[in-house]
Amino acid sequence: MLSEDLKKQRTALPEPAPGDDPLLRLQEEMQPSDDDVRARCTTHPEELTITGTTVMCSRCNARRDWMVICDRNEVSIRCRCSDQWVERELGRADFEAMIDSGGEDFPSLEAAARAAGYDGTLVGAYLS
Repeated sequence: MLSEDLKKQRTALPEPAPGDDPLLRLQEEMQPSDDDVRARCTTHPEELTITGTTVMCSRCNARRDWMVICDRNEVSIRCRCSDQWVERELGRADFEAMIDSGGEDFPSLEAAARAAGYDGTLVGAYLS
């Protein structure tokens, strides 16, 4: 049992604003999107820092020039060497914040990767 002194020292945490509630954010991300598109992607030419750590490819040690893929609620990062991994720290809301307007439709993720040069043919090349 806690003593009365310890109970008094505790401070109450402030109530989160409705937009800051992590449970609401998770619920929104888990809802299917309104359109029929299952996977969307965008390129990110600069370094990508997630939770204070710069993303680095485990295969070729690249530190920039990524393809970011959102497959429903799962975000993946793909390198020019074609190495791809799921990034658990990013959600659909994060992807939506970084995607550009416009873009081009492709029949598959492989076709998009090939067209953008993320299929391994441009490994080691950094485009400006």
